[in-house]
Amino acid sequence: MANETPMLLAALEAAWAEGRQTALATVVRVVGSAYRREGAKMLVREDGGSACMISGGCLEQEMIEIAMQILARGRSERTVFDYNEEKTWWPGCGGTVEVWVEPVEPQGVVHRWLLSSLASEPSVMATVLGGGEGRIWLRADGSVEGQVTPSELESQVLRIAGQMASSASRPTTRYVQEAEVFFDLSSPIPELVLFGAGHDAKPMANQALVLGFGVTVVDARPELLQGFEGCQTIQAAHEEFSHKLTLTARHNVVVMNHHLDIDRQSLRFALTSPARYVGVLGPRGRLEKMLDALKTEGFVPSLEQLSRLRNPIGLDIGAESPEEIAVSALAEIVALQRGFRGGFLNDKKLGIHDAMSLDMNTLR
Repeated sequence: MANETPMLLAALEAAWAEGRQTALATVVRVVGSAYRREGAKMLVREDGGSACMISGGCLEQEMIEIAMQILARGRSERTVFDYNEEKTWWPGCGGTVEVWVEPVEPQGVVHRWLLSSLASEPSVMATVLGGGEGRIWLRADGSVEGQVTPSELESQVLRIAGQMASSASRPTTRYVQEAEVFFDLSSPIPELVLFGAGHDAKPMANQALVLGFGVTVVDARPELLQGFEGCQTIQAAHEEFSHKLTLTARHNVVVMNHHLDIDRQSLRFALTSPARYVGVLGPRGRLEKMLDALKTEGFVPSLEQLSRLRNPIGLDIGAESPEEIAVSALAEIVALQRGFRGGFLNDKKLGIHDAMSLDMNTLR
């Protein structure tokens, strides 16, 4: 959900500014094949406008009509789409998709929960779909808003929500004491930091913005930091990094200064941070020169730090142009953050949406 949250929030605020009511449609269960999985969201306005998608185009128009009816009734409801390729009005689709549709109010619990995605830690919203009543929001700080009945169900729901928050699980519907409960995870928006504002940084930044990343570009040359619309820009030489920039576990770093010494210092700064991904653009021999130079300076990366280091970066698609390199690199980052290997789907034996267990050391 994290990558589409900014678009949802922008659409909500635009609708409310016009005095329009809004409903949020969330996929809560998928059986069989579908384009989107549990947690996918779509905003519907009372005038029929919409933002984001819950399928590949199979459900959206009917979802708009249903959501407008639910808005008129003023209550949350679940709707089921049972579609397959034999139904001529849904060609190319298959499976069963259950969607929870609910009105959204400014500063209501759903709005505030979506806003929490801008924070640094995940939180969990648990909604009882059947067999009980209520909703609980387990915030990142451990505090709880809302209530579920009966009370014995609430304790179990909170336990499961806590486990999901700590393990960054995917949204899912589970049976808890014979009740159906949808657990939705509000994950922080992923961040991308580019060390280097050269000609190839703009395609990388622009594509990352499209994918929903927050993007920061760092360079000591102010003239190169112009034109990065939608990005945060930081003018800083390597000795200023620690004063002007803080990297956390939600950050993905790409070192692309095209200057060996500056890249080396950027690499050192990134490796000593908790950044989840540290990619160095260029061939492996160039990285080895940087690591050798760092060793002479007394810095030898630990095994844990090396496990986060990627070089050459990106998926093996034969990328040549800056635009293709951006696609390759960002595809690798998305794959790793979701637990996928990034190979050809044609060769995959598991389902399209089934992640594989990853050992970062074996993937180097």
